Amino acid sequence: MSMTRAYCITAEAVAAEAERAGGDYDKVDISKIVQLDDLELRDLGPRDVGMRILAVSAEHNIEHAALADTVNIAEGRGGKIFPGNSAVGEVTAVGNQVTKFKPGDVVITHCNGEPDDYGYPLRIWAYDAPDSIGWYGKDAVVEDWQLVKAPLDCGLSLWEIAALPLRAPTAYHMWRRALGMFRVKASTEHRSVLNVMSFGGGVGELFLQLAAADGHNAFFCAGSAERREALEQFGIKGIDQKEFNRFKSRDDIRAFNKRVKQLTDGEGFHIVCDMLRGPCFEAGLTVSARCGVNVSSGWQLSQEVSYNTTLMSVKQVTIDHTHYETVIGCGATTELYGRVFKPTIHKEIYSFEDLPRCFEEMHENTQTGIPIIRIADEMPAPVQGLL
Repeated sequence: MSMTRAYCITAEAVAAEAERAGGDYDKVDISKIVQLDDLELRDLGPRDVGMRILAVSAEHNIEHAALADTVNIAEGRGGKIFPGNSAVGEVTAVGNQVTKFKPGDVVITHCNGEPDDYGYPLRIWAYDAPDSIGWYGKDAVVEDWQLVKAPLDCGLSLWEIAALPLRAPTAYHMWRRALGMFRVKASTEHRSVLNVMSFGGGVGELFLQLAAADGHNAFFCAGSAERREALEQFGIKGIDQKEFNRFKSRDDIRAFNKRVKQLTDGEGFHIVCDMLRGPCFEAGLTVSARCGVNVSSGWQLSQEVSYNTTLMSVKQVTIDHTHYETVIGCGATTELYGRVFKPTIHKEIYSFEDLPRCFEEMHENTQTGIPIIRIADEMPAPVQGLL
């Protein structure tokens, strides 16, 4: 066994901050919940890989773990979790049955925690997968199937690579599902070029990069002017959510629908990447075209929604929920790093000590791109040119 320093979330800290905030999620200070702790790593098993964490990205499911707004996952995991769903690391040691990796290799992680018979996760690593230890720490031990070699020659910086291990597989899977479902209903002979929209976020922008790379009309509906401007270089058109008061009323949604009809020659969007919950839910369904597909991953903001099933049936709209990509799919996405996936990075690269502040600023929605945390002070030679 060896000791390292890693960030944790405890049920006790969640409860204390919730009480201080009076149960108001907007007033919760996540930096008081995500706390640095000592972590004892298990001994290296025959299929294990030891690694030094180089950089990680902040993920929204950690925000939900801290808020306990949908489920109190820290309590469900016995009172404490060590989170961290995506990382870039340097291999430091391997078990005697590991053949894919060797010390010195730079790898990326994925968060498939318990694959089903089809390869899709039943649970997510470092969240609800039992006994899973995440990567918001200095060091980690994980089985070799959890790792993929980092494509260091893809043309992206280390920080851009660190933004993708969780987000890219999610976007990749959602795009393939959404396009496939639409093509079941309407072939390329009926409609070759589609109108595709995503609401703001890291997964959403990667989803649209896939759509644009396939030649479709892509639109990014986000409140961040910086992120909309960043996507314009890929031919992705921006729509400002703030112009429509983030869809708080029916009048806002009607105004949004009117704008969308103007942008799409009256058709609407054939594919929408959506949260399928919260304020975007009704707006996303309203602007769906005939035979449209609304696809979502995760369960942000709430676990239950309602909609007009008759109207969606008449419009032939498909509403699809996904969770995460297969292990094989996670590896396949690395082929698109730098070719299709070119993420927008928040202007500040946070230090390891500033990780709690990073999550609080994510909660406050003030970041201009995907937030990255530098974990290692000293970087290995293979990534020196990517900093």
